[in-house]
Amino acid sequence: PIVTAGGLVFIGATQDNHLRAFDARTGNELWSGALPAGGQATPMTYMWKGRQYVVIAAGGHSKLDTTRGDFVVAFALPQ
Repeated sequence: PIVTAGGLVFIGATQDNHLRAFDARTGNELWSGALPAGGQATPMTYMWKGRQYVVIAAGGHSKLDTTRGDFVVAFALPQ
């Protein structure tokens, strides 16, 4: 997982092809975004023109039985 300065924890290590955001303080799930393939990878974040983005490589994993593919997916955080 990664943690933003604002206390969001992003993790893609799931078996249901989703990237999720959690509140680092409470542990509550705040958001879930569908991926076209398994996101068994470490997300990354960057700022561009004052907006923060979270990106993950969605390639899947045969032993975890997630959908396999060849994708890079970016999500924009709310302003």
